Amino acid sequence: MRDTPATGSGASTPLLSAAAVSSAIETRNDDRRTPAGYRSIHHGRKSSDSASSASESQAESDLLDLRRSLEDDIIPETAVLGRNIGWSSAYIIIISRVIGSGIFATPGAIVSSVGSIGLSLLLWFAGAFIAWFGLAVALEYGCMLPRSGGDKVYLEFTYRRPRFLASTLIATQAIILGFTATNCIVFGQYVLFAMGLAPDEHRVKMRFLAIGLMTTITIIHGCFLRTGIFIQNLLGWVKIGLVVFMVISSVVVVALGYRPEESEHSIPFPTSWDGLWEGSVWNWGIVSTAFFKVFYSYAGLANVNNVMNEVRDPVRTLKSASTAALVTACLLYLLVNVAYFLVVPIDEIKKSGELVAALFFARVFGPTVGRIILPLAVATSAIGNVMVVSFSLARLNQEIARQGFLPFGDFFSSSKPFGAPLGGLIIHWIPSVIVISIPAKNIYSFILDVESYPAQFFILATSFGLIWLRRTRPDLERPYKAFLPVVWARILLTLALIAAPFVPKAGEDGSAHLLRVSYALVGISIITFGVIYWLFLTVLIPKWGGYRLEEAVDVLADGTTVTKLVHVPREDK
Repeated sequence: MRDTPATGSGASTPLLSAAAVSSAIETRNDDRRTPAGYRSIHHGRKSSDSASSASESQAESDLLDLRRSLEDDIIPETAVLGRNIGWSSAYIIIISRVIGSGIFATPGAIVSSVGSIGLSLLLWFAGAFIAWFGLAVALEYGCMLPRSGGDKVYLEFTYRRPRFLASTLIATQAIILGFTATNCIVFGQYVLFAMGLAPDEHRVKMRFLAIGLMTTITIIHGCFLRTGIFIQNLLGWVKIGLVVFMVISSVVVVALGYRPEESEHSIPFPTSWDGLWEGSVWNWGIVSTAFFKVFYSYAGLANVNNVMNEVRDPVRTLKSASTAALVTACLLYLLVNVAYFLVVPIDEIKKSGELVAALFFARVFGPTVGRIILPLAVATSAIGNVMVVSFSLARLNQEIARQGFLPFGDFFSSSKPFGAPLGGLIIHWIPSVIVISIPAKNIYSFILDVESYPAQFFILATSFGLIWLRRTRPDLERPYKAFLPVVWARILLTLALIAAPFVPKAGEDGSAHLLRVSYALVGISIITFGVIYWLFLTVLIPKWGGYRLEEAVDVLADGTTVTKLVHVPREDK
């Protein structure tokens, strides 16, 4: 087993709760290295100011040093907020994250890229299997390291050297790309569509609606914890009901032979196998971009991994709720895509942008219901997605702040004053509003690609890390074990997707190719910025200043434990 220093990287010095100290003090003489579990409590004071006696303070300090020398990421930790998430809430956090704007907005762009119904459906079908590959990795990690933070915990635990690099890259990606803009934009578009306004002609109004939604959700989750959970659960079930309703509607339309007046001859679903594939574009660079949009629609299956400290019976809940959500999403996605193709002509789908669902409703239910009521239902679905994404990413931001990598870390780490991670929500709100405000046309698709591309590098790191831990840490308890061929398949596909944007399209000139791969260049630039930031923050500046960075534990007034990065003079100065 690898040695773990008392003051090492974030991975080797996991964040402890105040109750862990108390539990360890009580059992110190029992020769037990770690308790079976522990939970954060309201400490009511800062550790540095509150010792009732010098001996008690010294004992707690010694225990913190001892406890931080252990690999406590393998032990469940309960958040200061408590465990408020049961199985149904966990399922909704996942499925409401997965079924967001993607299925209502991306099918048009995907068909437009790949050219045919058959290839489009093939990508959605393949996307479900690839989503399962990723879910298997997330389940093994999540059951092995049942802590809030998701990939942050997993990468820090796996890649302990170079010191602080994994923490810095995760923090950079979470802060810069940790926004919820796409579903806010879809909300604004569908509200305007229901009002009889063309979103392309009222972009300012669309952005105001999107920013208003983001702000309202930030206030709800930041000030009214239980109310926010109740609302997002309710919206999640409404969203599932909406998708089922769309599928049933298309079946009824076809079974009864009903055709809206304006489209008597435009139900275009092919009647032959060759017709399904007519117009297919098989260029890998094009297909990979469409794949990114499919991945986005399946993204979120590991959403509960970010909030494990608040989940009741976390390991069992994670395994069953995630699997149920994947099966649900796969079936509904395939059925609703077929529903679009049965009702809306393919040429209209290709031109629909993000409004393919609105065209579907208008054709099936007419201008009143189809153009007003049901588009508002899609907008409601987008609200549910924004709520669960904000809920989970706020916890991730809080974990990053606890690690000591953000300014004003105490504020962003704390759950005061409303018993909710308001600071983490503010970190999430700022980049979301900035991205929503960008005055660019067709920003939706570009945002999807920019979000998805750099994520492939983290997918690669977690997949390799899982195999590495199997070989180097066979002692770790694994309540769930991923099938290794699935992990290798995920690695190969991820490598192909990373390289795909740079595969030129036949007849494409240099400037057009550069424009098409701009999203990949932006993604690579963000990762490069993270490496440079790490180099200056943790290597060059400490070297020039004659000190080294070490970590010290502190406890906030609400009982949250945090890590402080302190400057220790170098002995060789």
